[in-house]
Amino acid sequence: MEKIDRELMERNGETMEKNHKEPMEQNVEEAMEKYDQEAKINYRGWKAMPLIIGNETFEKLGAIGTLANLLIYLTTVFNLKSITAATMINIFHGTTNFGTLIGAFLCDTYFGRYKTLGFATCASFVGLLAIQLTAAIPGLHPPHCGAQESSQCRGPTAAQMAFLLTGLGLMVVGAGGVRPCNLAFGVDQFNPKTESGKRGINSFFNWYFFTFTFAQMVSLTLIVYIQSNVSWAIGLAIPAILMLIACVVYFIGSKIYVKVKANGSPMTSVAQVIVVAIKKRKLSPPDVPWLSLFNYIPPKSINSKLPYTDQLRFIEKAAILTPQDKINPDGSPANPWRLCSLQQVEEVKCLLRVLPIWASGIIYYVAIVQQQTYAVFQAFQSDRRLGDSDFEIPAATYIVFLMLSMTIYIPIYDRIIVPFLRRLTRKEEGITVLQRVGIGIFLSVVTMLVSAFVEKQRKTIALTRPTLGVVPRKGAISSMSGLWLIPQFTLAGITEGFASIGLMEFYYKQFPENMKSIAGALFYCNMAASSYLCSILIQVVHRTTKGAATGDWLPEDLNKGRLDYYYYMTAGLGVLNMGYFLVCARWYRYKDNSETLEVNGEEKQSDKNLV
Repeated sequence: MEKIDRELMERNGETMEKNHKEPMEQNVEEAMEKYDQEAKINYRGWKAMPLIIGNETFEKLGAIGTLANLLIYLTTVFNLKSITAATMINIFHGTTNFGTLIGAFLCDTYFGRYKTLGFATCASFVGLLAIQLTAAIPGLHPPHCGAQESSQCRGPTAAQMAFLLTGLGLMVVGAGGVRPCNLAFGVDQFNPKTESGKRGINSFFNWYFFTFTFAQMVSLTLIVYIQSNVSWAIGLAIPAILMLIACVVYFIGSKIYVKVKANGSPMTSVAQVIVVAIKKRKLSPPDVPWLSLFNYIPPKSINSKLPYTDQLRFIEKAAILTPQDKINPDGSPANPWRLCSLQQVEEVKCLLRVLPIWASGIIYYVAIVQQQTYAVFQAFQSDRRLGDSDFEIPAATYIVFLMLSMTIYIPIYDRIIVPFLRRLTRKEEGITVLQRVGIGIFLSVVTMLVSAFVEKQRKTIALTRPTLGVVPRKGAISSMSGLWLIPQFTLAGITEGFASIGLMEFYYKQFPENMKSIAGALFYCNMAASSYLCSILIQVVHRTTKGAATGDWLPEDLNKGRLDYYYYMTAGLGVLNMGYFLVCARWYRYKDNSETLEVNGEEKQSDKNLV
């Protein structure tokens, strides 16, 4: 250790003071300890991938296999009204997606990804098993309605509902731990400092999204068909068994996984900046903030240095150095809850600048949620036969067209559209990420307009032409082919290809490196807030229109309602959201697009204001 100190002093041409020697020795020891720990990491890379990808595949098959047809299960087995079932599904999805924030925090702060994933997968299995038991045991669900009128149809008892909600609650816990951790855990298995490791990470991303799409395809076709046409007990037992296999496959690889320990949540730094800015709110801001504010970057920080930006200046007071603030010998603040660095402030600015764009994603995603709820009810009251055969496509299976269109769109966009746009704009990515999101928001409005037109035609045919029978509690089945629903599902898939993927890329690129898990959780929070908003919209529209002259827009029997009006209303919200998004995008400054400006003879970093 003394030899290392002497070499450092000779190389720097300095003599170390006694009061600085102990911190220096401590830093050297910590650096050597960190190097030893990194040297001992045995990255197995692709050797661990069969187990991780296998776990991902079985986990997705289990979860999606149950959730894909849950709306129909609640209305046909638990005898819930359409309004109640749709609201319940939206609240469930919203709570599940908001749970990712809690899961990311617990993972980063306390448990690490390996333990979080293990516990979450087991919780999902128990939840799926509980839901399967509600179908297999007659006493856990209400009696079948058959051809009974709605008034004579018995709903679930409090005990039956409590058992079902317990299963759904366990699935919320499972998804809250799996979603923010599974992708990052797979990346952990590769060494990011080697070329083979970088190639492995890129390949893993491709395999991850392939397994996700594969699981959705199988769930929306085979598993949904078994549930709707063979047996709910068998159809729900298959996802539970698949989730059990996911648990077994995951723990088989326990000895070969790279297990990164929890290093603390980056949200602590965000909280420090906000708290300190409030404490120092009465201080006057400096005239030259990029030179006057306290600027310290920890030597072990994984975040790249951010240039100063002149937006959101009210939080810059957190980095004002006062006589009461004390500094450690290594340059760090003695009390991080009394003084923060300019780097911390800029990291919080990154987060705050993203939030207005995030808010626009809430309204956008409402259009996608409709294709997973009321569009399924549209299919339920349409002719779902293939040709002249007696084979009927399950109503929930129509969502597969959304998946197919997105799957087909992605390679076309990447291989054809981007190169074409690159020649026009001379930008590597073709168009900016916010322009991509804006196109997606516009297409979401078009999706709702097409959905409204198709629903109007479906209802008109049901009321003016011979029907194909009557569904108990639902009403007449329109002779309009369910294949006419494909355009709206296709548009919804292309919309997601633009906006959803664009938002995920936007969050990932614009957040500091230590907030990547928060970026992923923020994307799920978009869907969560949209699900809650849809629940509120459904209830408000239902109660407001129930006594109106036009009648209830959202009754049990869609033939007696005005679902097309509800779709038009959603399209109107999308138009307003489009205007809001354009304003926010114009104001936004990209983190990575920086240029040096000269202000009063001094160099200053400022971001370009680009949409």
